Amino acid sequence: MTQITIYHNPACGTSRNTLALIRNTGIEPQVVHYLDNPPDRATLVALIAAMGIPVRELLRKKGTPYAELNLDDTAWTDTQLIDFMLQHPILINRPVVVTPIGTRLCRPSEAVLDILPLPQLGPFTKEDGEVVIDEQGRRVS
Repeated sequence: MTQITIYHNPACGTSRNTLALIRNTGIEPQVVHYLDNPPDRATLVALIAAMGIPVRELLRKKGTPYAELNLDDTAWTDTQLIDFMLQHPILINRPVVVTPIGTRLCRPSEAVLDILPLPQLGPFTKEDGEVVIDEQGRRVS
């Protein structure tokens, strides 16, 4: 069985669409509601390393204390930024998906298609009406 984990926020449309795309392969992923069960430091550091992105790229600005904490200041170190994300999990952008193929911040949601080990089983339309997968299970560009 293929193990997939999604760090999910059910209040986020992008996260909901990503989860639905995973399920459209027939796989039921491990769903981590990271606001309720945030990753520990080692897990967060490992996720960032696996994605190969700068720490700042995982910071969410909208709807978070980003501005209040002055996180635009380039004086903050990666360690300090991770500390902020651990203290305020809402600062962790989402969804992050881990599959046997790779780990990715799936923004937009269809970015998950690049790391899914199984094909889409049928059509898929995002919540906003955008068609992502056609009737034959193929990605629409």
